[in-house]
Amino acid sequence: QVQLVESGGGLVQPGGSRRLSCAVSGFTSDYYVIGWFRQGPGKEREIVAAMSYEGQYTYYADSVKGRFTISRDNAKNAVYLQMNSLKPEDTAIYYCATSFRMASMMNGEYDYWGHGTQVTVSS
Repeated sequence: QVQLVESGGGLVQPGGSRRLSCAVSGFTSDYYVIGWFRQGPGKEREIVAAMSYEGQYTYYADSVKGRFTISRDNAKNAVYLQMNSLKPEDTAIYYCATSFRMASMMNGEYDYWGHGTQVTVSS
């Protein structure tokens, strides 16, 4: 089974940066996709960024392109989301998640996810 634990959230000023981490265990299939989704108060769940297991493909939501970067450290079994130029609209609970297919990830269909970490962007 796959387990994911997010960390790194907190309060950040608009224009600031934050780095989220996701500790992953049990991620063994080459066909799995890992990514981040978020859900703000009163908003629908949104896939933010995703990466295929082998790293040959990445996806970013239009709302975060040029500001967020997904990366991984295979040695540490960790996935990261570097968030720059943060906006109040980025305020949400951020979750890392896995899907069997990239299409499923983009469609909000996740196989596993963590408990999330709160990111609040405010002055």
